[in-house]
Amino acid sequence: MVLWLLVAQRLQGGASLESAVLQMLCGLPASFWPRPCKRILDWQERGQMPSSNTGAYNQARRALPLSIVEKSCDHIFQQLVDQLDPPAADASPRVFLLDGSSMRAAHTPELCKIYPPGSNLHGESHWPVLRILVAHDLQTGLAMRPEWGAMYGEQAVSEQGLLERAIDRLPPRAAVMGDANFGVFSVAYAADQRQHPVLLRLTLERAQRLAGGALQDGIDRVVEWRPSRWERTRHPELPEDACIRGRLLVRQVQPDNGGPAFLLALFTTLSLPADEVFALYGKRWAIETDLRTLKSTLRLDQLTCSTADMVAKEINMGIAAYNLVRALIGFASEQSGVPPRGYSFTKVRIILQTFAPALAQAPTQAVAQRILDQIMRCVQQAKLPRRNRKRPSSPREVWKRGITFPNRKR
Repeated sequence: MVLWLLVAQRLQGGASLESAVLQMLCGLPASFWPRPCKRILDWQERGQMPSSNTGAYNQARRALPLSIVEKSCDHIFQQLVDQLDPPAADASPRVFLLDGSSMRAAHTPELCKIYPPGSNLHGESHWPVLRILVAHDLQTGLAMRPEWGAMYGEQAVSEQGLLERAIDRLPPRAAVMGDANFGVFSVAYAADQRQHPVLLRLTLERAQRLAGGALQDGIDRVVEWRPSRWERTRHPELPEDACIRGRLLVRQVQPDNGGPAFLLALFTTLSLPADEVFALYGKRWAIETDLRTLKSTLRLDQLTCSTADMVAKEINMGIAAYNLVRALIGFASEQSGVPPRGYSFTKVRIILQTFAPALAQAPTQAVAQRILDQIMRCVQQAKLPRRNRKRPSSPREVWKRGITFPNRKR
């Protein structure tokens, strides 16, 4: 029950504790109470409703073991991946997009110590900052439980280091796709040792060293990638014979926004034709919109909990809520044939948020099925519009905010 209330809060965009308690008082099925306490028994048998105060719920979510939250998040992810994206008949790998971002946490002494705020020439910032790494399925958008750590300070972690902590939880033989920030030997070697194919963008300097000369359009060459002296300094655990055998691909590409053409260098261990590899990498932008969904739609950009343990629960249950919406989109996609990313995440989230209480309170299986059919009809109407021509980008301008109050002094 506590897990569901945490998910329900995130489906409502980070709603308050009061909204979760009131949803519980509206009625939840008996399966939510496998071992009901005396208050629940009195409620079920005598109609004595529990208090609507939030103290007991707050104590329950703080006492909930983090290991249970992590296992629940992993279980939801694994079940949905198996149902929505089964292995293809041609044994083509499932591709996971990697990217990093940052999140702000509440300003408390504990969080400021673990996740120090950033600083610049004007002084130290107010909010503790987390660096987080996400891995999303390219086809369905399902998200694996992320890894995170401090972005600043002595204990700061890199996105590459977070990947090495998360890579063991990827599905077997899933391909890893990342931008130039992940196009380093340590990432490629960690994936290759775990039998995960890679598709990584390289900086032009690193690609030139790998090619042994100048780059030119049309390169498709088998190369052996060995760590540099600098990489061995950063990763002394690498064996002496560390090496990855793959392909270096270089193409001149033209941006859609009319910008100047540039050389795009990729390293991959996939055995696909070059044109298919570049087309596959062209879908990497989907991770940017997924991050926008997590941080803007589900409001994970500003965490509200005041302890490190509760921050972990808030992030993990936010990912669980995200995956439940993605699952609903995936089931609709199987019915219509429209790609999962062709549906509006925001509209489907509102549909799930609106119908979930009625579905949970359904007295019979027939009533539940009728509500579910209504949900799926609404989801099928949440397709994104297909525009015949590209709309011009809106200017990046905002209204100037009035300066009324002075900055707070420490």
